[in-house]
Amino acid sequence: MPAVADIPSFAVEQASPNLSARQADVFERLIVLALEHGFAGYTMEQAAIALRCSKSTIYALAGSREQLIRAVVVAFFREAAERVEKRLALETDPVRRIQVYLLAVADELRPASAQFMDDVAGFPPAREIYERNTAIASERVRQLIVDGIADDAFRDVPTAFIAEVVSSVMVRIQQREVAKNTGLSDAEAYADLANLVVSGIIKPGWRQRAAQLLGTRTMRASP
Repeated sequence: MPAVADIPSFAVEQASPNLSARQADVFERLIVLALEHGFAGYTMEQAAIALRCSKSTIYALAGSREQLIRAVVVAFFREAAERVEKRLALETDPVRRIQVYLLAVADELRPASAQFMDDVAGFPPAREIYERNTAIASERVRQLIVDGIADDAFRDVPTAFIAEVVSSVMVRIQQREVAKNTGLSDAEAYADLANLVVSGIIKPGWRQRAAQLLGTRTMRASP
């Protein structure tokens, strides 16, 4: 089983240098603000008013508005990655691991508003971060499928092809195409992707355990 250091889950870099306690608090509240309202339409002055701090306090976090936005997006994915990996580390069942992983990603994306995700897609530096994290997540899913095959939980499927399909869906989620065409949020799309992948490759003897994890979602039999 690969360690977090070997295959990072959902983030690839640190967001910002060492901050004072005051700066760290402002930065964390800035992340929450961006998740709720997006960032494209927000000026530094508006952010300062919302956070009840001075513009100089915000500017001290990064050299420019663009750098600050990038730092916020990096921090969001880095912190999400850490929580996803912690949840994954608690699960040893090969079927549940792939479900836990994708559902954990879904849970981490849930606080992000549609406006935030649209702004990420429309701002090249932020979009590039999301794209890289999507690629890493796709590789993580491929490895989890390989592990499940080795544990005799999944059928001997072409993992490279499955990973390519998963990656394509992830990219469409990241590009907001799934939201536009289906009305699903990114979090809902990842949850449905978990159901789709597992129900398509799981062996019959493992199906009940998978259904218990998904709760209200039904595991449909694969041919």
